[in-house]
Amino acid sequence: MINRPHILLLLFPVLLMMGCAHVISKDLRAKTDISLAFNQVYQNPDIYKGKWVVWGGEIIETVNQKDGTTQIEVFQKPLGWRGEPYETAASEGRFLVLADKYLDSYLFRRGRKITVAGEVLGERVKPIGEMDYRYPFLSGKQIYLWPDYYYRPYPSYYYDLWWDYPYGWWGFGIYHHRHRHR
Repeated sequence: MINRPHILLLLFPVLLMMGCAHVISKDLRAKTDISLAFNQVYQNPDIYKGKWVVWGGEIIETVNQKDGTTQIEVFQKPLGWRGEPYETAASEGRFLVLADKYLDSYLFRRGRKITVAGEVLGERVKPIGEMDYRYPFLSGKQIYLWPDYYYRPYPSYYYDLWWDYPYGWWGFGIYHHRHRHR
């Protein structure tokens, strides 16, 4: 017979793995052409119409349209193994996503990270400043908005994860915390 602590030890790896899954469904990822890079589609989006991709990046702008759809402009960034856009300035351009429903522009605001699975619809031309920019245009079949991780209850100049989280590094943070701010 297995007692309660053993059950918890057996379930821990399962729970850990559940938190590490890709944010886009397995079915949609199976439809995507993983050999198709963003820069390939960017060069000529019309020849890739109907292809499925998983892209991500940072939201530049969200526009709710009269017909009840939402268009999101995204600054493309490379994705990690879970689908999360990397914290990097590296990008191959911008793309547009059309969501078939209303998405609140407060939640989907500038600077938020997003991962999108969708079908390439072609291209849209939209001005950036005084120039016209050609965007790859996707239908957003699954859109994942990443949470804001960086909430700090006290000012950032006081934040030192190495020493202050919850009892410091192996307890040494208590001593360090008490003595470093005198």
